Amino acid sequence: MKIKQLILSVILFLFSITVDAQEMLIIESSHLVSKDTIYCFVPDNYSKEKAYPLVYLLHGYSTNSKQWTNTIDCNSMANKYEMIIVCPDGFTSFYVNSINNNQSQYENFFFKELAPRIENEFNVDKKNIFISGLSMGGYGALHFFIKYSDFFNSAGSTSGALTIDDKQSRELSYSFWGNNRLNDDLKQIFGENTENWNKNDIINLLQAKPDFKRPFILDCGTEDILYSENIKLKKAAYSLGIPMTFISSPGRHNTKYWHNSIEHHFIFFKQHLR
Repeated sequence: MKIKQLILSVILFLFSITVDAQEMLIIESSHLVSKDTIYCFVPDNYSKEKAYPLVYLLHGYSTNSKQWTNTIDCNSMANKYEMIIVCPDGFTSFYVNSINNNQSQYENFFFKELAPRIENEFNVDKKNIFISGLSMGGYGALHFFIKYSDFFNSAGSTSGALTIDDKQSRELSYSFWGNNRLNDDLKQIFGENTENWNKNDIINLLQAKPDFKRPFILDCGTEDILYSENIKLKKAAYSLGIPMTFISSPGRHNTKYWHNSIEHHFIFFKQHLR
């Protein structure tokens, strides 16, 4: 009996360490049709007496909040950079409020429910809140940063799906999934009017805010299907006088590339701490 109790005590101790380093939150939102599952990571030496920089990592289209945990070692990254890492579930929302679905209001969820919950759960340094993401998550990160630049210190996008265009989304959808699912989802989000799609391009969002001069980081693999639109954003940002950092290296639209690329964002964020 004593041996069993000892084994149970060890298991509970190890579990408590895991919970301290990684916490899973589930939020039943009034803005979303489904509960949102969020994975949170803090440094091993996390102290409630100290405020920590926070990095939101947004996943890509057709995946979920586990994508980043399956791509990098979030615990190690939290320890290495002394930052809190939060990986929410964005479903297929592109992280915006849907025009056609009042139960897919992700922007409202993020700022009215998720962010306040995270700041209540953890001691967040509000001067140093960052956001980044891959593919659809790269779009969401830059969209939030441009629209809510006072909330974030800086942002990043890796292999970002930055152009909201009917023709391109149809081509991408058939290239990745062999059907029109991406295009159909975008119609639910941005509506049937393609003019509304175009005005939500990251480039057009930047051009609509001529006073926006905040630095951010952008990268994409040279073999990525989205490489050309990332190059377009790079050129547009430079022409607008935005001090944006661009990294180009060999790679495709896959986990192998993101596993290596995202650390550049943490380095960039560390360099921009206030």
